[in-house]
Amino acid sequence: MKDVEGKVAFITGGNSGIGLGIARACVDAGMKVVITYRTKSNLDDAMEHLKHAGDRVHAVNVDVTDRAAMEKAADETVKVFKKVHVIVNNAGVAVVGGLSKATYDDWDWAMGVNLNGVFNGIHTFLPRIQSHGEGGQVVATSSLAGLLGHGPAAVYTATKFAVVGMMEALRAELDGTNIGVSVFCPGIVNTNIGKSARNRPSNLPDTGFKLDPKMVAQMEAARKEHRGPPAGMDAGEAGQRVLQGIRNNDLYILTTPEFESHFRERGEAIVASLPTDVKAGPEREQFGRIILGKQIYADERDRRLCARAKAQKT
Repeated sequence: MKDVEGKVAFITGGNSGIGLGIARACVDAGMKVVITYRTKSNLDDAMEHLKHAGDRVHAVNVDVTDRAAMEKAADETVKVFKKVHVIVNNAGVAVVGGLSKATYDDWDWAMGVNLNGVFNGIHTFLPRIQSHGEGGQVVATSSLAGLLGHGPAAVYTATKFAVVGMMEALRAELDGTNIGVSVFCPGIVNTNIGKSARNRPSNLPDTGFKLDPKMVAQMEAARKEHRGPPAGMDAGEAGQRVLQGIRNNDLYILTTPEFESHFRERGEAIVASLPTDVKAGPEREQFGRIILGKQIYADERDRRLCARAKAQKT
């Protein structure tokens, strides 16, 4: 997917925020793009940003939790643009609060959009990408919360960790084919995800969450202290980073070098937790490796370290 010009991307939640940033990056690179939307006013704003692309942009009103609607959207994409090469499962909702306070409705809503919606996109579009044989890319938007546990947003964290695991497994499954897999794990990006409750379904209304007044006060104090531009990454820059990740077939697309120590500590905590008094016999080890299958972490680590070393020399 290094040469993306003329290729077709389907982007869920492409009418605002990160999704719109990805859509803008794709059309600027010469791609044809289908964006999904739920809110008409957001769509109007998005189409204004994308109007220079003319008939290379098509919009579909679809709920990613509706599997039949996703199938219709995929059929419409192929009808309009003949093929699809890239699926970006970006639509997501913010469910903020500790796990101890969450209701079943909180859990079901978050899982329905953030996790099931990603699977629905993969299940619907991957066969269509495979069918033409030209290759492609499967992308999902996770979060920094998909790599580091966020106590104030435990339900959200659970969905995003699951997305990372899903994409890692799919990367291993599709290894050696001409379809790549990437997971985008951004930190703070300037979006309107905080208003996602506007699309919360009427059959899942009960929430156990109330904003933590201490956290709100801390955020407000930090906001007053910071007098410059918004603290988060611009959604347009986030979109460009996703496009670069697609072109490079990067497994992890990250934006937060400031948390390197925490990533390292998490990995070290896992390794340090391995028991030293357990010995696995050769049969158990062999059987375990058969079940585990091919692992892709070392290859990705070495490839990215090589790229980083080359970049430092230039």
